[in-house]
Amino acid sequence: MKRSQKKKSDPIGRAVVKVGSNVLTAQAGLNLEAIASISGQICQLMDQGIQVILVSSGAMASGMKKMGLTKRPEAIPRRQAIAAIGQAGLIREWEKSFDRFDRKVAQILLTSDDLTSRKRYLNARNTINTLLEWQVVPIINENDTIMVEEIKLGDNDNLAAMMALLVDADIFINLTDIDGLYDKDPRVYPDARLIPRVAIYSKNIEKYAGDIPGALGTGGMLSKIKAARKVTASGIPMVIARGYRPDILIRLAAGEAQGTFFAPREQRLNRKKCWIGYTVNPQGTLRVDAGAARALMNSGKSLLPSGIVDVQGQFPVGAVVAIATEGGRLIGSGLVNYNAEAIRTIMGLKTNQIKVRLGQKTYDEVIHRDNLVITGEPEAV
Repeated sequence: MKRSQKKKSDPIGRAVVKVGSNVLTAQAGLNLEAIASISGQICQLMDQGIQVILVSSGAMASGMKKMGLTKRPEAIPRRQAIAAIGQAGLIREWEKSFDRFDRKVAQILLTSDDLTSRKRYLNARNTINTLLEWQVVPIINENDTIMVEEIKLGDNDNLAAMMALLVDADIFINLTDIDGLYDKDPRVYPDARLIPRVAIYSKNIEKYAGDIPGALGTGGMLSKIKAARKVTASGIPMVIARGYRPDILIRLAAGEAQGTFFAPREQRLNRKKCWIGYTVNPQGTLRVDAGAARALMNSGKSLLPSGIVDVQGQFPVGAVVAIATEGGRLIGSGLVNYNAEAIRTIMGLKTNQIKVRLGQKTYDEVIHRDNLVITGEPEAV
């Protein structure tokens, strides 16, 4: 059975585990006790036949300890330099900890460009799959040294979500310093209530998350909710749980209810559609009329030129573009069969008019349904 065909009832075969800075950071630098505990649990999961991909924060804390700093530098180049210094120490501590169990690790540093390029995306997936076959733990982090906008806290939530899609994981476990999503910040309000399960992303869910910031910077719970929406929309469940709880990974793998569980959609997206819908940054936007929006969202149709009312941006054939309603609500994305100028020329036309207007017709569809991903919920538009 292919991984994309796995059922929710099947046992966990592959997990992405993200460990946040709040778990891995101690007053004097890295929290070595937490690293030892999590590495030991991952090795137990591997002994059970579960493949684990680890996304680790903590490079900044490690670098600050090495350089004798008590607070994060303000200037971006200094932050990047500290992260570069700390990454070596971070991977060394993970390597030492896994070595106690005769397990090897491999460091992988990625940028958004690595995941946007289809060729590099596939190369990364092939490398990770090979490491897993060799029983080596891939330890993944953002390449903070060159990614200015990605150095902020919370970006590893998004990176981990993209890794879950990349490797077709069975579950994404996000370990943080609180037990899950609460209706308000439990570190401030003693009567805060844990939300054990999320199946629908209401405005209240995002409001709750927005009111719970991360202790080490901006982002916090809201970035985790955004990551959950991405993976669950692709058919992968996610759990937010406290990383300090004893044997938390073992208990979750055994099916024990811990933290907040984010239920996945029933239909699991294939790998290509995961890449189109949730990894690549669109190069432009196609606005469609109400009839086209309904056909795309509710009936699984391809996008024809007749339903397009506006083209925003410049992009080539094969680019990923966003699809939005006339009112600007994003509903999906897809790979275009025509470039931006050609679409401007044929938008609003019937398919039998394409050749007359362009002089040739390579496709009836501007975006074929096989290359189209709906990221909004089906509804009357």
